[in-house]
Amino acid sequence: MRAGVPAARRRAAAVLLTALACVLPLLGGCSTGGDGDRPGVVVTTNILGDITRNVIGDEAEVTVLMEAGADPHSFGVSAPQAALVERADLVVYNGLGLEENVLRHVDAAREAGTATFAVAEAVDPLPYTSDDSAGRPDPHFWTDPHRVRTAVGLIAEQVVENVDGIDAAAVRKSADRYGAKVDDLASWMRQRFEAIPEDRRSLVTNHHVFGYLAQRFGFRVIGAVIPSGTTLASPSASDLESLATAVREAKVRAIFADSSRPDRLARVLRRESGLDVEVVPLFSESLTEEGGGAPTYLDMMRANTTAIADGLGNDRPADRPTQPPSTDGPQERKNTT
Repeated sequence: MRAGVPAARRRAAAVLLTALACVLPLLGGCSTGGDGDRPGVVVTTNILGDITRNVIGDEAEVTVLMEAGADPHSFGVSAPQAALVERADLVVYNGLGLEENVLRHVDAAREAGTATFAVAEAVDPLPYTSDDSAGRPDPHFWTDPHRVRTAVGLIAEQVVENVDGIDAAAVRKSADRYGAKVDDLASWMRQRFEAIPEDRRSLVTNHHVFGYLAQRFGFRVIGAVIPSGTTLASPSASDLESLATAVREAKVRAIFADSSRPDRLARVLRRESGLDVEVVPLFSESLTEEGGGAPTYLDMMRANTTAIADGLGNDRPADRPTQPPSTDGPQERKNTT
């Protein structure tokens, strides 16, 4: 267990702060995230929130800060949510600069004695290889299910080490069960992608978010409409012209745009390239509400895999499996905030 301010005292103080924040005008309704006694885990992004809920099961309460459909690069937290971060027994966050407006709250919680875990920093991160972000570590590790499988085990051990009162065996059992589903997902993704002809495995996306997927499954990243690892950047006219040239030379068949953001820039690129390329939506950085196509991490990756395989024009449909991995047995927990 960690040293520092006792968990019960931190929770009591944070409950008081949250109650005070709730009575301030314009803040709207708020929740303490629990009864003040049950152990709690706060997670910054909804993708990690879904993974963490499946790891923890019913052993602790999990609060996710980022709403469905939000952009992890730009979402912020309210005063009550900031109090919840400090109140937590454990804060699970992506790290490597992804949650640009939330990291100061995570840092403050760490300084106050809260245990924190930066998942992306612990799963052998890759560097960006081109454009404005070249050389910097890429935070988008979840596009590689093998790294997510590693993350599942690491999150479980962080929970066991830092959250009092949980059943360690139950947490590890949940992690193993969910990890097996991620393993099945990885195998299915490889089958789908291996059916795409080698000369068609080229990716152009809204911004640099699929580097891990490309490295794991043998794709070439031709470029991104926004030449950066963050959606907060913007392309210049020369950026678009250079990428349009690369698209023409590589004979790219599809441009993949984030489904949660407007695809105007991707359509501009299609026009500039002079090629009849399809603009295909992907769920890249956020889960959706139930019924939105990607309510869980597994659903998101299945949908993206299918969209990429179909968008790149697989000529051998009979050779590829058409069904995603079975979800028989215990179902993954939904990402309800």
